[in-house]
Parts: sequence; structure tokens; C-alpha cells
Amino acid sequence: MLGPDSIAVHAGREGLTAQGLHAVPLDMSTTAPLTSVEEGGLAYEQMATGGIPGPGQSTVYQRLWNPTVARFESGLATLEDAPQAVAFATGMAALTAVLLAVVAGGRPHVVAVRPLYGGSDHILATGMLGTEVTFCTPAGVHAALRPNTGLVLVETPANPDLQLVDINALVRAADGVPVLVDNTFATPVLQQPLRHGAALVLHSATKFLGGHGDAMGGVVATSAEWAVRLRQIRAVTGGLLTPWPAYLLHRGLATLPIRVRAQQEGAAKLAPGLASHELVTRVLYPGLPECDPESLVGTQMSGPGSLLSFEVASAEHAQRIAGAVKLIIHAVSLGGVDTLIQHPAGLTHRPVAAEAKPHATMLRVSVGLEDPADLIADLIQAIESTR
Repeated sequence: MLGPDSIAVHAGREGLTAQGLHAVPLDMSTTAPLTSVEEGGLAYEQMATGGIPGPGQSTVYQRLWNPTVARFESGLATLEDAPQAVAFATGMAALTAVLLAVVAGGRPHVVAVRPLYGGSDHILATGMLGTEVTFCTPAGVHAALRPNTGLVLVETPANPDLQLVDINALVRAADGVPVLVDNTFATPVLQQPLRHGAALVLHSATKFLGGHGDAMGGVVATSAEWAVRLRQIRAVTGGLLTPWPAYLLHRGLATLPIRVRAQQEGAAKLAPGLASHELVTRVLYPGLPECDPESLVGTQMSGPGSLLSFEVASAEHAQRIAGAVKLIIHAVSLGGVDTLIQHPAGLTHRPVAAEAKPHATMLRVSVGLEDPADLIADLIQAIESTR
């Protein structure tokens, strides 16, 4: 069996040599020729209801199918050890499709483990897609289940406090209800939730999978049965990933393991450097023993990742620090080659209910590929110059 680095380079590139190609082709076609009305109609119906085109069958229209997108989906599915994957325009479009599938299945109640990404929390809290939600801690999942519960949603490591959740234990508590794990922070390099019993794995592909901050996308790795449901929703709602970002995201997969490991090494040096500073009140990073009481790093996860958060004494100081960095970029998002810092309570988690909002004293750092010594120096000057 191939190792993860080899899989990342070659997954989704099957058949290229037979076509006389080395690089993955980019197919921008919005429509495809039809051999006949009857065959075109059958192909349209097949894909509009969640199927995939057969050999030699017309792909009809890009909203239904695109070979460049399909190659990215194949690559991500292989990395997640999943039967299939379905890609969308953004991570939120991917989550929307899952929630619409749950509602359409007649079980609209969702149990969501907080904390979550602010957008995920917001779409559930508003019920705008017809869902009902019960927010809880991991310990409260089983008690929160109802006869109409169709999904349990968790993010581990969580955004923005990096809380880790035992996926095996959560699946047992879900008692047969499908569990969706947002794996954006860990990536398939560090964690493969399907191997721990999850039914669906969600990624904001915009982040680590692309890795360069220049392509948006979302993807769900799952079973063939779930994939059919999600492709049907994608086809009729138009939440598709288009070829150019799919091409960039697929290219990003090839370097994903190398980037994730290098970024993780940087975070592992940055975390203790911050923790020892007198003006930092707390550092949240799965690589610190106090942040991993269940020892999930090394069992569920192969490493602690490259995201960390830290707190200072006041919200005002935290906001000043975000504006005082020089090498690090003050911006939302994460997982790219450059290091980013943001204030979750004031930005990505602004719409989250007060009882679940992150501390206003917290800053989140996504560690990139810069020299860790330079990152530490930049953060320390920002912390000290704004005290």
C-alpha cells in the first residue's frame, strides 16, 4: 500500500499516461455534445438524480458533471480513505448540501457540538434551511438525540479554541445517527474520521487543501449512498465547484503532506514560545499536554496541527496585537503558506450567540511556512509594543 505522500501526489491522476498526458487536464466546457436526444436525456436524468456518467456517455452540462472536478474529488476521497467525495463551491455550500439532505430525509434535527466555525454555528442557529438544532458539549450528545435527529455535527480540532473531541466516543453516543466531522483543521494527513466511524467528512478546501489562498471550494468525503444524495442536491441547487478552482485544489493535494508537516513543526515551536511570555495568559494548542487530556494526538490524530490560539489580559490588547504584526498577515482564513492572525470574537464568530462566542481576549494564529523564529519575533514585538 502506498504511503500518504505518494497517494497525495498521484491520487486523482489515474489514466493520464494512457492519454499521453503528464499534467492534469483542465476542462472548462460548460456544455458537452449530445449523441442523440434520447441518450442525452437519459444522461441528464442520471446525473441530475445523483448518478455519474458512464464510459462514453455525454456529461451534458457542467452543473451536472465536470472531469476536472471529478479528479479532485477522487484525489480527496483517496486521501480520506473514503468511497467517494463530492465537491462544492465553498465549505459552506458543502455543509448546506448535507443539511438539505438531512431535511429532505425527514429528520431535520441536528445535534451540534460547540465550538464550531462561526458560519456553521450561524446557519444552524438561524434554522434558515429548515433544520432544528440542539447545541451541546460532547458529553451531552446522547441526551440531545431525538427520534427526528438526522445528523450529529462536530469539528475537531475545533475553531477557534482547538478543542479535541474523541470521534469514536462521539459515534457511540450518536447511537446510529450519522456523524459529520469537520476535518478542515486536521486535514486527511493528520486525521481520517471515517476510520473512526464518522459517516461524512467535511472540508473547507479553501484552506489547507488548496494551501495558497487563491481558490475557494468545499468537499464532503463519504459513502456512495450519501454521495448520490449530495450530488443530486448540488445539481439542482447549483452549488458546484467549477473547473479552475478544482484544478488548483487538486494541485494543492500533491504538496499537502509536506506543507502540513512543515507548518506543524512551526506551530510546535511557536506555542511554547508564546506560553512562556508574561503577557500571554493562555495558549491553546493540541501539542501542549494540558490541551489534550485524552491523549488523542498520537491515536486519533497523528500530530497536533498548525493552528493555535492564545489569550492576553484584555480584549483591547488582543485587537491591538492583531493590528501590530508586521510579517504575519492580519486576515481571516487559514491553512495557507503564509501565517495569518485574526480575532475570532470580532470576525468569524461575530454572529455566534453570546454564550458560545470565543473570549474577546483570544487571537487565532494559522502558522505558515515562514521561519518560526521570525514568527515568534513578530508576535512578541506586537504583544510588547501594544501592552
